[in-house]
Amino acid sequence: MAYKLHPSFGHHFLGILLFGMFNFVGLAQAQMNHSSMAGISSSKPLVCEGFGLDCANAATPFLTKERKLLLAWTSGGKVSVAQSFDLGKTFTSPIVVAEHGKSLDAGSDARPQIVSDSKGNVFLAYAFFKDGNWNAQINTTRSSDGGLSFTTPTPLIKNGSSERFPSMVIGKNDSIFLTWIDKRLVADAKKSGNPRLGGSIAYSFSNDAGNTFQPEKIANEQSCECCRIGSSIDPKGGVAIVYRAIFPGGIRDHATQLINESSSGKIRRVSKDEWKTDACPHHGPAIAVSSAGKMHVAWFTQGAARSGVFYANSSNQGETYSNPIRIGGEHENVSRPYLLAQEKSIWLVWKGFDGVKTSVYLKQSPDDGLTWSQVTLIAQTGDYSDHPLLISNGGDVFLSWLTRADGYQVIKLNGK
Repeated sequence: MAYKLHPSFGHHFLGILLFGMFNFVGLAQAQMNHSSMAGISSSKPLVCEGFGLDCANAATPFLTKERKLLLAWTSGGKVSVAQSFDLGKTFTSPIVVAEHGKSLDAGSDARPQIVSDSKGNVFLAYAFFKDGNWNAQINTTRSSDGGLSFTTPTPLIKNGSSERFPSMVIGKNDSIFLTWIDKRLVADAKKSGNPRLGGSIAYSFSNDAGNTFQPEKIANEQSCECCRIGSSIDPKGGVAIVYRAIFPGGIRDHATQLINESSSGKIRRVSKDEWKTDACPHHGPAIAVSSAGKMHVAWFTQGAARSGVFYANSSNQGETYSNPIRIGGEHENVSRPYLLAQEKSIWLVWKGFDGVKTSVYLKQSPDDGLTWSQVTLIAQTGDYSDHPLLISNGGDVFLSWLTRADGYQVIKLNGK
């Protein structure tokens, strides 16, 4: 049986976003005993007691080539999954795959991750806090029947320190790539009497639908501890990632790496924003790689060199990047950029806030970032909303957006 989430998908104009940290301002302060900095508004979402999609703060989609939509979300201390065969207008009854109560890591940057392979196997990862010091554990669960049932969640690794903010993509050969913020080196440094801030970028691959993962590796020993990692399949092989790194002098600027099963690649700095801070922005970057291997990156910063949300690209695997271009106006409240590449067509969405309404805007490039369309308003809301996400089945491109006032929406961005 399917249930309808809201009466009309054509009318999605009401609701207010909470830019920046949403309900994680206090968490970031407690986690590192320093202030959070997002640069935009940071109200909390309205309290919602249920565990359905209508009470979710974040929802993660995965669209198969057959246009089956898998959606994972967290609400009411539970991780749930449902399916839609009409692009989000109706969903099957949700399946609760895990329950952790208030210990569930349920922020928008810490959303559950879900992918499905060519055989219909579904793999899901999420994190929960295992103590009062914000140390978390990533659990994984699998489905071999297309998402109708899931295995009992089990730990991704048994390191014993902390893992948060999982990011996951699946390759054309069904290989699953999973990366996360890892705190083992921070824990070791604390034990040795030389405490350090931040975390590390860790990753692993699975070639058997998530049944087993290769031994995890560290890609970068020093990264921000509280910002999601952006991941994108590199058509030349491997995965491209972008994250907020910690450079010498406590500078938290962004870096990219190209990772495959044998190498984590060189750490490439995207731009010298010169953001010197010990704070937790909770505002991760986005990345997309075109069919030509061109890397497109968007990010938020409050650096001494530039402040705001920016875009840049690289034609040489991240060795050098184009000059950063501001997204939105200099005095606009802009946040949460997201990118998608389809062949050489690049799609970029972001949020803007005018003090009353939150809007999702779109720019599109048909030629791998050489030229861009005019900015287009896609949707608005006057209540809480999740980050705007982009999905594709290899042909059509859609905006995936969860709002408290209007429910979950899938909006087609290309063609009729």
